Amino acid sequence: MATPLEEQGIRLDKWLWAARFYKTRAIAREMVDGGKVHYNGQRSKPSKLVEIGAEIRLRQGNDERTIIVNALSIQRRGANEAQQLYQETPESVIKRENISQSRKLNALTMPHPDRRPDKKERRNLIKFKYGDDE
Repeated sequence: MATPLEEQGIRLDKWLWAARFYKTRAIAREMVDGGKVHYNGQRSKPSKLVEIGAEIRLRQGNDERTIIVNALSIQRRGANEAQQLYQETPESVIKRENISQSRKLNALTMPHPDRRPDKKERRNLIKFKYGDDE
């Protein structure tokens, strides 16, 4: 027998907030509206009703995750309980680890300077970048 929550469903933005992917429902709604969240392979609205077994692909900064919905929840709970609401696909985990590793290797090849350039160095950088058109 289905629970009342499963019969009624829950909004996508509310589920993303309850599963702790985004800090507020407003941010979750913006991400869905902005096309950062795909429900079963398609862009959707924040009011889309989430079903158990649905595939959600979401982007958070440089990371892209593909998850399967295991349970529904209206309330935002602790991180351990929130992780029980979904399961990340193995392909998504491997892809995220590969991208993370390549970012780390890229950071080693492009070291950052020890300090910010001062005013004179900034002017010289601007002249070098845009040319001396005076």
